[in-house]
Amino acid sequence: MNSLHDLLQAYVDDGTVPGAVGLVACGGRVDVETVGSVDVEASAPMARDSIFRIASITKPVTAAAVMMLVDDGAITLDDPVDAWLPELAKPVVVRTPAAPVDDVVAATRPVTVADLLSSRAGWGFPSDFTLPQVQALFAVQPDGRDPGALASPDLWLADLARVPLLYQPGEAWLYNTCSDLQGVLISRVTGRQLPEFLAKRVFEPLGMADTGFEVPAGKRDRFTTYYRPGPDGGGLTRADAPDGGWSTVPAFPSGAGGLVSTADDWLAFARMLLADGTAGDRVLLSPASVRRMTTNHLTRPQRDIGALFLEGQGWGYGAQVDITPADPWNVPGRYGWIGGTGTSGHLVPSTGTVTLLLTQVAMANPTPTPLMRDFWRVTAR
Repeated sequence: MNSLHDLLQAYVDDGTVPGAVGLVACGGRVDVETVGSVDVEASAPMARDSIFRIASITKPVTAAAVMMLVDDGAITLDDPVDAWLPELAKPVVVRTPAAPVDDVVAATRPVTVADLLSSRAGWGFPSDFTLPQVQALFAVQPDGRDPGALASPDLWLADLARVPLLYQPGEAWLYNTCSDLQGVLISRVTGRQLPEFLAKRVFEPLGMADTGFEVPAGKRDRFTTYYRPGPDGGGLTRADAPDGGWSTVPAFPSGAGGLVSTADDWLAFARMLLADGTAGDRVLLSPASVRRMTTNHLTRPQRDIGALFLEGQGWGYGAQVDITPADPWNVPGRYGWIGGTGTSGHLVPSTGTVTLLLTQVAMANPTPTPLMRDFWRVTAR
């Protein structure tokens, strides 16, 4: 794995990131490379158990939790979500994607659980951020990398309900919002807060001891400082410290991107999916639910609407599913996603491989960073 170490070290040396953890696992072998430091001051070296804000690689975890409720029989994929999210009953849709937000028609059918899982409910971000409806959505869906940016789930839902859909339910893939809706759905169906449900049904069974929506004081010595790139590439600006926004559970625990985790914790989740939903002698998901999560559900026109994010690939439940070998790392069936805090997690069912990159520097836009692409290239197998 020297080539991976050298790659990560080069990005530390040129100041792109203060540090990084790279992991490649296949079968019983797990290779981990750690480079750099937990912050720009080099107060501590990066370690295998360093804790990161994992941002949008939270999404597959949330989707798996929804599928647990499907396996339980608490909900079905065809259920209209307004039974639990009445704020979203009888939605309206802008007449065309470019129409003003007050030029609307009625939705042709209710939003379903499957729509949320496949990110086709009608709320979310397309490739064109200038559309009037998208601008209205930005006003109620701020950057999920700030845990204090969202109001309580109830207030957020009320605000979201006033924003019309961009497309009819089931018609288009749109990014992000549906994962937050999944988190609220879990809470409403179970009567338990999302952090509690995930802890009992996902983290504890998998031994994911360092994953959650907050970092307790006793673990903050392992919690990395989070940065944003400075203007015009001029260094890094601190966005959050270990005693900052993740010191307490937020009012809105984001199912789209609110978790912190470690390399080995996320690996445990990925291995559960590779094992058809099992971990040791415990069954967390049915094989059928894992297949639904890791199967592409999008048509070509739907993928085109999200081309800025998907780059031609598909989407399962909670993450991308590769369908074409556009690059050496795009193995058909590869499942995973990237996080706006500089994270990337993928698994390849055909080979049993897991690759994970954790850094603490925000992405400047939805396009994967050069570091991510170089990591995928070096770890492709």
